[in-house]
Amino acid sequence: MNRLRDLLPGRSGWFWLGLFAITWALSHYSWDIYKALDARWIVKYPSAYLLKAETSISAFMQWLVEDATFGLFTFRDVTRFIAALIEYPYDFVRDLLIDGFSVGLGSDAVKIAPSLSWIAVIVTLGAMGHYARDWKLAALVGGCFLYLAVFGQWDSAMVTLASVLIAVPIGAVGGLLLGILAYRVPLFEAMLRPVLDLMQTVPVFAYLVPILFLFGFGPVAALVATIIYAMPPMVRVTTVALHGVPSEIRDVGVMVGCTRRQLMWKVIVPSAAPTLMVGVNQVIMLTLNMVIIASMIGAGGLGFDVLGALRRLDIGGGIEAGLAIVVMAIALDRLSQAFATRTADLHAIDADQNLVRRHPWTSVVLLVAVSTFLLAQVSPAFQTYPQSATISTGTFWSDFMTYINVNFFDTFEAVKTAFLTYLLLPIKRFFTGIPWAWGILVMTIIGWRIGGISLALLTGILTALVAAVGLWDKAMTTVYLCGVSVLVASVIGIPLGILAAQNDMANRIVGSLIDTLQTLPSFVYLIPVVMLFRVGDFSAMIAVVLYAMAPAVRYAAHGIRNIDPQLIEAGLVSGCTPRQVLWRIKLPMAVPELLLGLNQTIMLALSMLVITALVGTRDLGQEVYIALTKANSGQGIVAGLAVAFIAICADRILSASARRARRNLGLE
Repeated sequence: MNRLRDLLPGRSGWFWLGLFAITWALSHYSWDIYKALDARWIVKYPSAYLLKAETSISAFMQWLVEDATFGLFTFRDVTRFIAALIEYPYDFVRDLLIDGFSVGLGSDAVKIAPSLSWIAVIVTLGAMGHYARDWKLAALVGGCFLYLAVFGQWDSAMVTLASVLIAVPIGAVGGLLLGILAYRVPLFEAMLRPVLDLMQTVPVFAYLVPILFLFGFGPVAALVATIIYAMPPMVRVTTVALHGVPSEIRDVGVMVGCTRRQLMWKVIVPSAAPTLMVGVNQVIMLTLNMVIIASMIGAGGLGFDVLGALRRLDIGGGIEAGLAIVVMAIALDRLSQAFATRTADLHAIDADQNLVRRHPWTSVVLLVAVSTFLLAQVSPAFQTYPQSATISTGTFWSDFMTYINVNFFDTFEAVKTAFLTYLLLPIKRFFTGIPWAWGILVMTIIGWRIGGISLALLTGILTALVAAVGLWDKAMTTVYLCGVSVLVASVIGIPLGILAAQNDMANRIVGSLIDTLQTLPSFVYLIPVVMLFRVGDFSAMIAVVLYAMAPAVRYAAHGIRNIDPQLIEAGLVSGCTPRQVLWRIKLPMAVPELLLGLNQTIMLALSMLVITALVGTRDLGQEVYIALTKANSGQGIVAGLAVAFIAICADRILSASARRARRNLGLE
């Protein structure tokens, strides 16, 4: 009897079971209730009460561009000024890396100097690697960029690198300044936090719609979108890093007579430099992740190559360009990490030494640049990597995918049909059948039970706004796709994380796999998935699972590793088997970290779902994509905010659940 009582849910468990049962019943019978009562409002939000947000936002954007003035300047003057600040350095860097310098426009342009040769660029980056760490890093970075030249991706890679070299400094410096202001002014930090939440939860495509409207089509608009997308992590890292500087260091600065400005820039910021470089690393990786999406509004480069291959279903070309982005991401990631942990050179520099001895790597780079320029007058191969010496793997990848399709088509179709029949479609019917009014009430109840009245108000209001703008059906499709993908990612990722935490060899293998998945740009997942499974919800789910699985693995491993060894020892002493230790000690203690991993998995899944609109999904991502193709700023912003509201609700609920779990376990 006692054992049976242990298996039954407690009072809280019965509450959640009852809530689910009512929701399931209403989901399956809402249309029957509507027909019986002749009350269409039960399943469809009344059109008379819809918020005209889309029209209002479009009208506001139109006014902003055409009529808004700020003193003597119009808003168009402001956007032109911002565009010029970005365009001139971008054009210079692009000329330096790939186009060369010229005077004049169009057919009248006269070339006055070539760009840096491919050899000079590789040597420069290799020198940076040696300066940051050692010869191994120099060889890795140089080898990665040599790969780009050998495999025929050099020109596109240099266009992408030019975008990175402009977007990263602006994003990093802008994030640093905002973070410092937030550190100094607590009220500004409180006001900035929800803005950062929106910036990180609004889908990437939603950025593109108003930016395209304001800045037009071209690389400047793409760079503005990239900077906005990549800056928030730098702001958050800066505030955390500055708050993390020990008070003793600040006190020493005050004691030696530093002014407030000197204290910040000569004491606090240098002390926080290693952590700040982590933020720079995040800016670099997000910038590279954005290059494909930004190519939709004129960025060019490797992103445009991947997007073009996806549209043509050119599997070989898409994988080649995608791998080129991955190779560049690896090189820049390792380089930024090395600068983050770099220690000062222990060898003192003799002031009597000549300039070459004091700056040997700078001298080598200048020597190589001048030498290759002179040698290029004899042989163009020193300036531009010979086309005849390039290697292409496009045919191999295309043939490989064709072989898989021909030999395993029936197997893939069987797997796809099974998932659709027993998982995807039942869950889709459940979510899309939930009446909007009951959905608002359920989200309010969940918020109240987990986080109190404030969370109940937040979740209820945000859910009501999604319904009030007429996007309830699309939102439920988004929740269904996100929910299924997160479920599958967790079922795969959590066991992998547990295995990695308990086995060193598994940790190395799983770590390498996750590192690879995280460096792949989001669009790259779509190409092989579409070739194997065609378009549809199943293809979208596979792409989202691959993209979003990393946090589930990492947080599960982190949670298991951080359990107090004394608890495990106590379990073993009391006679628990290894299996009992896992299920009764390790997993319960790791619940807070598992919930945080689930939170991050949901965030990545939602960001990827907007991209999977390209493979035929019918959710909010499709609304954003359609708005982008039509340059409809109102539609894009409203749909993007709806996705952001879903993400914020999930984030707040899971964060509150993690805090409650930590309190229950005595960890806080």
